[in-house]
Amino acid sequence: MRRIATEEAFSIPEVAAELNRISKSGQQSLDMRLVRDVYGDNPPRQYTLDGLLDWDERIRVMDECGVDMHVLSLTAPGVQMFDAPTATALAATANDALVVEIAKNPTRFAGLASFAPQDPEGAAKEIERAITQLKLHGLVVNSHTHNEWYDQAKYFSIFEAAEALDAAIYIHPRAPRWDMAGGFDTFGMENALWGYGVEVSTHCLRLIFSGLFDRFPKLKIVIGHMGEGIPFWLWRLDYMHKNSALKSGVAPKLELTPSEYFKRNFWITTSGQENPLALQYSIDMLGADRVMWAIDYPYQPTAPAVQFMDDAPLDEETKALVYGENAARVFHLA
Repeated sequence: MRRIATEEAFSIPEVAAELNRISKSGQQSLDMRLVRDVYGDNPPRQYTLDGLLDWDERIRVMDECGVDMHVLSLTAPGVQMFDAPTATALAATANDALVVEIAKNPTRFAGLASFAPQDPEGAAKEIERAITQLKLHGLVVNSHTHNEWYDQAKYFSIFEAAEALDAAIYIHPRAPRWDMAGGFDTFGMENALWGYGVEVSTHCLRLIFSGLFDRFPKLKIVIGHMGEGIPFWLWRLDYMHKNSALKSGVAPKLELTPSEYFKRNFWITTSGQENPLALQYSIDMLGADRVMWAIDYPYQPTAPAVQFMDDAPLDEETKALVYGENAARVFHLA
């Protein structure tokens, strides 16, 4: 069966150089530790940057482990720590570079387009260019930008463009917003250990509770790491939304329950969550057509991710959906 990995990171030298500049700045962000470790001068995680930039090594690992395709996205924090003009220009540069690499290996690579939320109208234009002209297969954004959530009306042009083009938006994690720093700023908790999941799950729930999916009912959102914990909270989200938030008047009335939006507008991937019980629960809760396999290359090793799915206690039809068929449908892959 076709193995399509759906959260696979890359970078380009131009973005890496700008993040090197950021690494020496005094910017207040919980992402700064990762930026310094990967992009700073003499970084301790040079191997991560090498993995993001080395296309030949990527193909070698894919071949060695039997991975058919990577759905590629510009790695976090993407262009979202830059000023608006720099971010807009580098998003376009990254999208153009991604198309070049896909053309070299069209059966092995597909791509999600970057955009700069710092300029929502410009982002909408880049989304249209990326999907209609560059023929990329979806979109990626790294959660908040400049400590803002996207439930604000100023960002609606981004969602309007994505919905009109049937382009799924992968909301990838970054460290929590600076105003959430307390509690996440020690023990490495700001990153994949805990903060990433808290950031994305909070952001997605804000989108749901704000009524965004009543305005954009066909919008497709993808999140990783087995749904960032949200599938395990759906019953409680419905109960507390109905019996607390609505009754107290702190949340707007919605057309559907929170769980109904999640099951209608969201897909999840397995990136970095190689837990067979969590996989089975997610399939039972959301449906086999809502879960997609991912590795999280180069941050996670490929061989164990393949072994996890090969060994998953799923029937062949379900395994084929999770391993590749769902991704082919959601991201419009040939």
